[in-house]
Amino acid sequence: MRSLHITSPSALLMRAQLFSAELTTACRALSTSTKPGLSSRSRRGRISSAPSSGVQLHFPSRTMSSTPRLHGLTIDNINPHVKAAEYAVRGELAIKSEEYRHKLKYGDPPTPPEEPLPFDSVISANIGNPQQLDQKPITFFREVLALVEHPKLLENEQALKTHFGYKQDAIDRARWLLKEVGSVGAYSQSMGAPGIRQSVANFIEHRDGFPADKGDIYLTAGASSGVHTLLHVLCAKPTTGVMIPIPQYPLYSATLSLLDARPVPYLLDEQHGWDTNMTVIKEAYDKAVSEGTDVRAIVVINPGNPTGASLSEWDVEDVVKFAAEKNLVIFADEVYQTNVFIGKFHSFKRALRILQQKEPGAYDHVELASLNSVSKGMVGECGHRAGYFELVGWDPEVQAQIYKLVSIMLCPPVIGQCLLEMVVNPPKKGDPSYHQYHEEYHAIKHGLQQRATALYDAFERMEGVEVGEPQGSMYLFPTLRLPEKAIEAAKEAGKNPDDFYCLRLLDATGICVVPGSGFGQKPGTLHLRTTFLAPGTEWVNRWTKFHHEFMDKYR
Repeated sequence: MRSLHITSPSALLMRAQLFSAELTTACRALSTSTKPGLSSRSRRGRISSAPSSGVQLHFPSRTMSSTPRLHGLTIDNINPHVKAAEYAVRGELAIKSEEYRHKLKYGDPPTPPEEPLPFDSVISANIGNPQQLDQKPITFFREVLALVEHPKLLENEQALKTHFGYKQDAIDRARWLLKEVGSVGAYSQSMGAPGIRQSVANFIEHRDGFPADKGDIYLTAGASSGVHTLLHVLCAKPTTGVMIPIPQYPLYSATLSLLDARPVPYLLDEQHGWDTNMTVIKEAYDKAVSEGTDVRAIVVINPGNPTGASLSEWDVEDVVKFAAEKNLVIFADEVYQTNVFIGKFHSFKRALRILQQKEPGAYDHVELASLNSVSKGMVGECGHRAGYFELVGWDPEVQAQIYKLVSIMLCPPVIGQCLLEMVVNPPKKGDPSYHQYHEEYHAIKHGLQQRATALYDAFERMEGVEVGEPQGSMYLFPTLRLPEKAIEAAKEAGKNPDDFYCLRLLDATGICVVPGSGFGQKPGTLHLRTTFLAPGTEWVNRWTKFHHEFMDKYR
């Protein structure tokens, strides 16, 4: 028993009360631990994998003295929509890969297995996180960010140039940004700093050839934040429906689950490079409406995640026409707009404006929200959490409510806003930093395309794997055709077959990818999503060897 060191009557009383509470808690814990049906495993907690590859985290008591009886929140009384939401990109495989990474780094794993791992590195090909996989930041961006974070450095421009190689345009950009935001440690306007929003408007206008208004542009903490904001405004009741592509980035289905709204899936056409198929879209819409769903919006990811597909100008126009006919809001997720290897990127804003010119009045009522981010492209600055959305054709009263909603969150990270300004307004030809920026940017793009091609070639040689030529974004989404014996082994293990394959791949090689079931896929098909961000080819060779052995084992 703990000894008590008492210095006053009041301290004695307090210690006595504490001891009494501890004794009561211990008795309750002992009583709970002997209740029938409550195993030591269930008391400690676990991670259970749902059939759809989502992960449910159970957080019961941490010690014997903290029992469910003392908790106001339990797994049974929290928001059920949080429990229902799934996000496979950071699910079971990602959690296990981090355990392996910990073991390799520290040699003291938090969980079994204790035996040596058959690989010496973990390849996180499950998420588009370029700088985790050794993509270098662009020099101009980081130089300016260093100055706006520590403005005192600007007191000695000569030292910056002589000792650190700064160019004058980097120094000038830092001074301009500081003039716009005052300090990156201060709040900005809720929508973002006006000067930075004007830079975004200039970028959009230059890209599309049509005017953009900074008043319609909202800066965000990454594009994901913009998706959350807009869906919160749109999802008014449980029967609200939003059309989402299948396969899709699971942010959309997870957010709809949190909002107790209905996803309305429409299948992309795998046989035609994962294009949109208007017949399929119309059938999905009609089916949802017949079931009582109030379909309010359609999401299009272009270039695609997880598919990598880059839509044609005609595909984009067809979606705009359909949205106009059915009075749907268009969510254009365009965060990979610079990651295009085949063809070119076609923005929804430009397609809408062209249709409005061709048929005056026919498309004036179309509402479009287009999203972009600094996390993708050649920038890969995921950790800075910056992006924007532009609203086109929205009711001013609705925009006022969006402004109110973003105001509740105060403002997006100001240092991220500064980075976004440089991404949409990089050094131009003739600027002192242009040559270095141009070299770094295109070296990253060339490297991504090379690695995409190398991975594509490897898949082409793998038995039972089919994949289309890389078009864009950061991903490949190959089809798996697994032997029946492997499918039976997966069933015995309580896993989907694509989960089973991906788990075995991780255990054998340290390569972490995401099963296709985490994104949605046509019934009867199996897929996986992998990035091609990791440098080198050694990890691809690991995968090729594993796949050959896996197929031999289960053939």
